[in-house]
Amino acid sequence: MNTGLRVAALLPAAALVLTACGAGDDTDGPVLTFSNSYTEEHPHTRCGIDLVAAHVAEADAGFRVDTFPGSQLGDNTETFASVMSGDIDMDVQGSAALGSAHPPIGVFDAAYAFDDADHMFSFFDSEAAEATKQGFEEATGAKILDVWYFGDRHFTANQPIRTPADLSGLRMRFPDSPIYLANAEAMGASPTTVAFEEVYMALQQGTVDGQENPIATVDADNYSEVQSHVSLSGHQIGSQMIVVSGQTWEGLSATQREVLQEAVSQVREENRACIEEAEAEVLSEWEASGAMEVVDDVDVEAFRAQVHEHFLSTLQGEELELYEAFRESA
Repeated sequence: MNTGLRVAALLPAAALVLTACGAGDDTDGPVLTFSNSYTEEHPHTRCGIDLVAAHVAEADAGFRVDTFPGSQLGDNTETFASVMSGDIDMDVQGSAALGSAHPPIGVFDAAYAFDDADHMFSFFDSEAAEATKQGFEEATGAKILDVWYFGDRHFTANQPIRTPADLSGLRMRFPDSPIYLANAEAMGASPTTVAFEEVYMALQQGTVDGQENPIATVDADNYSEVQSHVSLSGHQIGSQMIVVSGQTWEGLSATQREVLQEAVSQVREENRACIEEAEAEVLSEWEASGAMEVVDDVDVEAFRAQVHEHFLSTLQGEELELYEAFRESA
């Protein structure tokens, strides 16, 4: 059974006391470590993992959740491996990152796979998604508790990006995962892989010309300081999977599992509302201040048509079947 003690190998004990949410509380039962790579101000932290910890504490079911934002327990590329090994109990990971361990789950992050967040949620909750979730659990030993909305991903650069042709010649940062690199190819971009924690510096130094992320992430990581334009391509309905170590799950009682599942699922809509509210506020601030030029006349249909044609001709096997299922359920 995992406890906060195992994290001592990853962080000095003093850091745990200072950074873990609720680390001073008395709990006789398990203490679950919940990691994410985002800042404390990011909606996934303040309206996500922190709320899960609060719901669990309120339920008083004999266990607690300690939260570790800002990559405190390792880089974004490292933490899921720690979940699989049982060294971290829970993590928030993009579907694309999880696709490195089980490729079909990564297709949830394919460009223009879903029309909007409602479409993504309805598919995830459907019978059609069960085989993919079960396959992921069998392949990794980790369980997906739910999916959260990460926000629509858009391009930033020092020039507008309105059509696929505008990506020509730009070195665009994409995460180093198969589906993201496939997204880049489908949209006609030249991808450069940079770790999430290093994106700001890469933009500042000119190692890359632009990147793509949801508005809340662009704001939280201050990319507006090193980029002049945000182009609202909405090319991906960002999905973040809440995963729990299989060892941790098996070590919880039936009541504790129910409490944890309900806590994660109850937060889903509140987290989405927080993301959408933050996005609207940030866009309004940028437009008012001129900190970034908001390009809202992107030819989304041109991108969408190009991407759909590409994926339907290049994806194979279970990944193609899943992408087709997404589109049929639209």
